[in-house]
Amino acid sequence: MENENVLEFVVFCIESIAEALSMDPEQVYHALAEKSSILTDYIVPEYEMLHTQGKAYITEDIIEVMREEGVLS
Repeated sequence: MENENVLEFVVFCIESIAEALSMDPEQVYHALAEKSSILTDYIVPEYEMLHTQGKAYITEDIIEVMREEGVLS
């Protein structure tokens, strides 16, 4: 059950970021999982803290991490 919740949260994050940046969700996934390790090193491990926040906070937080990691300009 916990893995299912984390998976749903990851999909929510990808879709929210794609919407905020007017990007294709596949491009967002590529940036989070293939061009960087943000998905496995930040989003999944921080699920417990992140999923308690609002959509805007989560989206902006992850976008900031993406900028810091150099996968967004």
